[in-house]
Amino acid sequence: MAELIGKNGTWTFDGDLLRIVPGHDKDVPRLRVALGEIELPLTALAGIAFEATPEAGKKAKSGAGRVRVRLRAGSDPLTQACGGRIADEADPYQLDVPAERGGVAEYFADEVRDALTAARIPSDPADRYLVAAPPVPISANGQDGTGSFDGDVVRLEWGWLADLKKRSAGNREWPLSALEAVEWRPAVGMDWGWIRFRIRGDAGIVSQNPRLDPNCLTLWGTKKESGNSAVLAAAIVGRMPHPNAAPEKPSPADDVDTDAAAAAAAAAVAAVATPAAAGSDHDALLRRLRELGDLHRDGVLTDEEFATAKQAVLKQL
Repeated sequence: MAELIGKNGTWTFDGDLLRIVPGHDKDVPRLRVALGEIELPLTALAGIAFEATPEAGKKAKSGAGRVRVRLRAGSDPLTQACGGRIADEADPYQLDVPAERGGVAEYFADEVRDALTAARIPSDPADRYLVAAPPVPISANGQDGTGSFDGDVVRLEWGWLADLKKRSAGNREWPLSALEAVEWRPAVGMDWGWIRFRIRGDAGIVSQNPRLDPNCLTLWGTKKESGNSAVLAAAIVGRMPHPNAAPEKPSPADDVDTDAAAAAAAAAVAAVATPAAAGSDHDALLRRLRELGDLHRDGVLTDEEFATAKQAVLKQL
C-alpha cells in the first residue's frame, strides 16, 4: 500500500481504491473537513500528476509540490455539482506536499498511474456516479436561511435576513423527483454565491438576483457557508438521475399501462364534454370533479386536459 502525507491530509492507495482523509489542522479548508473521508475507486480515475510548485521570488525547494488527481467526467457528484468552481486550496482532489516528501509523492503518483494502465480504465465519461455522494441527512447555512436534505425532500427555511419576497413566498420544500437541476456558485470577493434549485415545469429562474429568487439559498463571504453548501449540493446531485444515463426502455407491461391510462384520460374528457342530461344533480357533477382531480394527480390527465375537462364540468354547475 502506498501512503502520502501532505499538509492538508493523507492519501492512501491499495491498488483498487484511493482513500482521501482530511487533516485535522485548523487551517484545513472547511469544505475538506465537511466532506470527511472520500473513497475513489480506480474506475473513477482518469489520471494523476505531481506538480512542482516553487515559491515565487525564492529559490525553488526541491521536492515541494502538489499531487492532483483527475477524475473521469460524470464519475463524481461533487465535481458534477460544483462544475470546477472549487478553489485549489479547498479542492479535496489536490494535496500539497512539503519538500521532504517530494520523492514519496512522485512514487505515489507512479503507483496510481501503473494501476490505471494495467486496469485499462476507459477514458470516456461515466454513465453513473462511481464516487459515493455525501451522506444524509445534511444541512447548510446561507446568508438568508438554511438548506437541508434528508434523502427524499429538499427544504429551504428562511431566516430574518431573507428578502421580503422570499419570506412572503414562505419556506420551500420539494421532493427529489421535482428537481431538474442544482446550481452552485461560491461567494467570491464582493459577489454573492448561491445554491439554486431548478424545478421541473417552472417557466424559468424567478430572478437572476439570488437574494430575490425563492428557489435560491444565498451565500456571502464565508468559506464555511460555501463549503457546507457545496457538500449539500453534491448530496442532492448524487441522488438525482445521472445526466449520462441511458433512458430506460419501457417494458411491454408499461406499454399496456400507458395505453390504459390514455384510454382512461380520453374517456374522462369525453364524459365531461357531453352536456349533462336534464335533471342531472349537483352531486353527480361534484363527483366528476373529484374523479378528474384523482386522474390529474395520478398523472393520467395532463395539466391541459385537466383544465379543459374541469372547465367543462364547471359550466354545467
